[in-house]
Formats: sequence, C-alpha cells, structure tokens
Amino acid sequence: MGIFSRMRDIISSNINAMLDKAEDPEKLIKLMIQEMEDTLVEVKASCAGVMATRKKIQRELDEADSRVDQWTNRADLAVDKGRDDLAREALVEKRRCHWRADALRGELTRFDGLIEQYQDDIMQLEDKLGAAREKQRVLVQRHVHAQGKKRAQKDIRRVDTTDAFMRFEQFENRIERMEAEADLINMGRKPSLEDEFAGLEDDEQIEDELQALKAARKASANS
Repeated sequence: MGIFSRMRDIISSNINAMLDKAEDPEKLIKLMIQEMEDTLVEVKASCAGVMATRKKIQRELDEADSRVDQWTNRADLAVDKGRDDLAREALVEKRRCHWRADALRGELTRFDGLIEQYQDDIMQLEDKLGAAREKQRVLVQRHVHAQGKKRAQKDIRRVDTTDAFMRFEQFENRIERMEAEADLINMGRKPSLEDEFAGLEDDEQIEDELQALKAARKASANS
C-alpha cells in the first residue's frame, strides 16, 4: 500500500467517525493535520532507514569491486609465476566477486528509486500539510466569526420577544401615568398674581395688534 493511500484511509476513517459524532470543523481539520504530521514523521523515518541501508550496500559494492581488482591482480601474478592452478582459482573468486558486485548494483538502483519516491512523497505531504494549516487558519477565523454572529442573533431574538416588549410597554405606561398625574396636580389650581398680570399683558398686546390691523385696513380702503 502506498504512503498516501494509507494516509487517505486513516484520515477518511477518522473523518467519518467525527462526522457521525457531528464534531465541529475545527476539531476535524485539526485531526487531519495531526494525522498528516504523524504520517510525515513516519515517512521521514522510513526514508532515513532506506538511506542508511543504501549506504551499507554502497560500502559492500565498493568492497566487492575492490575484491574483483584484487583477484584480477592475483590471477596475473599466478600466470607470471607459472601457477596456472592458482590463476584458475583466482579467476573463479574474481567471477564470484563480480556476480556479487552486479547484484549489489541492482540492489543499489532499487534503493535509489525507493529513496526518490520517499523524497517525492515527503515534498507532496509537506505541501498538503502547509495547505491544510492555511485552511485551518481560515476556518478558525470563520468559525470565530460564525460563533460571534450566532451569539448576536441569539441576543437579538432574546430581546425581540413578547415578554421583553411587554416590559417596555409597561414601563412606558408607567411614565405616561406619572406625566398625567403631574398634569392633574396643576389642574384646577388658582392662578397666582403673577399669572393673572401676565395674562393681562398678553391680552393688551393682542388688543394693540388688533387695533393696528384695523387701522391699516381702513387706510387701505380710503386710498
């Protein structure tokens, strides 16, 4: 199973479980990020292990190539000394080391491909993790905004109820009743001396204005 296939299975199972529990989206994406972080750590650890094994194979290959050269030199020496029997044995050992080196080269190629795949997976996973973290940041902001809006709407609905407006109406009626009682206190009260003279002064001003108006009208008719 591929790394990302495994990761998708893990995330999918957890998402489905949280959806069944109706968990909030912040917890959901936080879990996804945690799963991705755990997977990234695991992939990097696996890649490090493969790289360590590759180094071991490279050392064994270098040793095998060295042994090939060594047995080649020994075969040449045996021929120079007229020891064909030793030369044959040296060539047999050289062939064995050569086979060993070829096998190690094949193994090295396979590990190089595996390391390359791990590194590609790590890059993809880091990109997805960065995108998920940015998504988390935006989602948290939206969630906070939504919670504030929800609280505001609840407060509005709580105020916008019959009981609340009945209390306002009762308070308004109480004020109107107090105002009416104040008016009743003044109703039927005998005018004071100041009030009577003020009334006479107002009447006199009205009378003067009336006489002036009549004189103006009369002058206009005679002209």
